[in-house]
Amino acid sequence: MKKHKIGIALSLVLAAGTLLGACGKSNDNKGKENAFSVAMVTDIGGVDDKSFNQSSWEGLQNFGKENDLKKGKGGYDYLQSKSDADYTTNLNTLVRQGFDLVYAIGFLMPAAVEEIAKQQKDSKFAIVDAEVKLPNVASILFKEQEAGFLAGIAAAKTTKSNHIGFIGGMEIPVVERFESGFLAGVKAAKPEVKVDVQYAGAFDKAELGQAIASKMYSSGADVIFHSAGATGVGLFKEATDRKAKNPGKEIWAIGVDRDQADMGPDVVLTSALKRVDIAVKDLATKTKDGNFPGGKVALYGLTEDGVGLAPINAKAANKADIEAAVKEWAEKIKTGAVKVPETRDELKTFSAK
Repeated sequence: MKKHKIGIALSLVLAAGTLLGACGKSNDNKGKENAFSVAMVTDIGGVDDKSFNQSSWEGLQNFGKENDLKKGKGGYDYLQSKSDADYTTNLNTLVRQGFDLVYAIGFLMPAAVEEIAKQQKDSKFAIVDAEVKLPNVASILFKEQEAGFLAGIAAAKTTKSNHIGFIGGMEIPVVERFESGFLAGVKAAKPEVKVDVQYAGAFDKAELGQAIASKMYSSGADVIFHSAGATGVGLFKEATDRKAKNPGKEIWAIGVDRDQADMGPDVVLTSALKRVDIAVKDLATKTKDGNFPGGKVALYGLTEDGVGLAPINAKAANKADIEAAVKEWAEKIKTGAVKVPETRDELKTFSAK
């Protein structure tokens, strides 16, 4: 009798063990034991800002697909920040959920990353657009000025009014690099062009971006480049609305970070590409392979295919001429013949000769 009961009990234990094992192997990421997982915390622009955060998320999605992972714990995921007060909480939450690598997206987060990285010394972090000097943090920076320069070449070659504009989000080094490069590109291609520069003071105010764009177009600008995150969405709306009212008028907008042609097929001339998606995927792959660059800065420019220019709109009257000029200057930058200014001070002494 006792043996019979023991046998039944043993069978139940074995069955339970088998069931638990099966459950453990049927998670959302196809039961890969010790699968490398990665997640990111957005800044206040949101994951669907059509720009910086969205490009970062696309990079994580590509990494996930390439490694047969699914969205969620144990795979790839994100947490969205509604305000800067969410940064430390979101970073800590992802660490506690067991993600192997946690990204902080944006220049607003170095203090939060430093705080959590010091508390969670066994965890790995990466920050985009800022530098945190800790052994468990990798920093990703870009040569935005090079992409901005090519956008400036395209804008100068396109304008008919010799009047263009630049809309910045916040006055920070990242945007200053875009601005400085853009103005240098305009200067190199067509020095007589006038450039209006205005900052919105925010990356999440589309209505403000539209108001600034409206004023610039009304004052005679026919090409406007933005580096303003979701604020730049207002630029595209203003350009699209004006084009709809006057189809024959030359009205162009230039996007940023990702190819923003989908924001207005009739008005988006091109976009200054900042391949955050490539950088995010690249660093995640290196970390998965045991090559986490903790305490170092990964710098991406034209040479590393980290920045560039999106295709020129087929409706541009002198598309071939623009493309030839962009190609010529891109080669000069890659070879070192031209050093693009990163700051307004450097721009003052810039010469393309």
